[in-house]
Amino acid sequence: MAVEGPVAVTAFSAPNEHLGTLDAATAAALIEGLADVAVVLDAAGTVRDVSFGNADLRSDVDADWIGEPWLTSVSLDTRPNLEALLDEVRQVPVTRWRQVTHRGARGNEIPIQYRALRLKGDDGPIVAVGRSLQGMAALQQQLIDAQQALERDYWRFRQVETRYRLLFRMVSEAILIIDAPTQRVVEANPAAGQLLGEAPARIIGRPFPEGFDTEGTQAINGLLAGVRAAGRADDVRARLIDGAEDFLVAASLLRQENASFLLVRLSPILAESASSAPPDAKVRYLRVLEEAPDGVVITDADGRVLSANATFLSLAEIATEQQARGESLDRWLGRPGVDLSVLMANLRQYTTVRLFATLLRGEYGTTTDVEISAAAVRNGERPYFGFFIRDVGRRLHSEPPVSPEQTRWLDQLTERVGRVPLKELVRESTDTIERLCIEAALKLTGDNRASAAELLGLSRQSLYVKIDRYGIVADHHAAPASAEEP
Repeated sequence: MAVEGPVAVTAFSAPNEHLGTLDAATAAALIEGLADVAVVLDAAGTVRDVSFGNADLRSDVDADWIGEPWLTSVSLDTRPNLEALLDEVRQVPVTRWRQVTHRGARGNEIPIQYRALRLKGDDGPIVAVGRSLQGMAALQQQLIDAQQALERDYWRFRQVETRYRLLFRMVSEAILIIDAPTQRVVEANPAAGQLLGEAPARIIGRPFPEGFDTEGTQAINGLLAGVRAAGRADDVRARLIDGAEDFLVAASLLRQENASFLLVRLSPILAESASSAPPDAKVRYLRVLEEAPDGVVITDADGRVLSANATFLSLAEIATEQQARGESLDRWLGRPGVDLSVLMANLRQYTTVRLFATLLRGEYGTTTDVEISAAAVRNGERPYFGFFIRDVGRRLHSEPPVSPEQTRWLDQLTERVGRVPLKELVRESTDTIERLCIEAALKLTGDNRASAAELLGLSRQSLYVKIDRYGIVADHHAAPASAEEP
């Protein structure tokens, strides 16, 4: 930037009368107080003295200028401005403002604008007073950064909108976007126009539902009211007045800034229901599972619920199946992070699990003693798992039988009291209890050492060491150790 502005046209009317007593010290103090930096030069442009009125600016400047040509202190691209300033001060008493850039101590550039005045004739010293433009430069940089960020966000939004428009037009499912307060169509894709027998442009702006029979209109209005109130509602069936085909109508709430919209999907279900209806035998199976006195849950490969029968919903204290879908079964099992991991590991290895004892926690704090049997079913590359959960609370309330080995151990322990120090008895008891716990974990997990280690909170290596130490022998049906290793 070459010139910041013209020379001031207003001057003191009587400087000799009012400022004649101004001495050098007072003038220096005045300049130091008004300028961020002041430089005194000789006629050749060499720096003879420097004053910084801004402490931050002094710490940012790269080096001491005294005794050096002033031109060497500025960047190459702003030297012409400084040369023009020095040429101008030799011709006029006071120059215009010109901007230059000094090298900073941290490798940055420091913008400063200077104005120079000549003292005592043509060969007298030159005083240049400067104002730091760092604050203005920082504001300008922030403005540029903000503009660039807005530009990037704008183009990103345009790209997202383009992808949305393309997907909205190409999707085969009929989709309508409805203004929630007025229930008028805001957007409709070509599939919706084809399904409703109208061009998409003619559907926009019309009320919805329109063209459905009385029963279908009432069902859709109830669906939309439920979505507006609760954010979700069950799908409904509807039929056009002049058509014989049924539609499955689904809706969800969409909020944008201060506006709310309803995303409505229409799917023909006549052909689907006729072609994919299960045989009578399959229907009977499904009804039996739904009415079974044991809880039945089907999950995906990650243990998330796909479907559940009424008995499980009752045990888990859940009102509807929709509330359970997508949730991990681990949410209701007694030992979070353990039980489901053990079950899944055995299912992946053996495909079935029988009589796994645990607790089932209800949503309101109720706990139920249950036994879980499960099976893994392959469905392409990803399996799904079926869990059969039986309430055994009444059966387990009876006193569990004590094994002869445990009775014998207790008798031996009590007989040794008084003959063996207590410390030794405690150590032996600890070892015995540890061995019994390991045997119980192996029995609970079907001799799967990896799952037993996880159930006991031990590493596999620690469990293997303890098994060897106590001489625990796996059952004849146990899996080989190699099958457990990752």
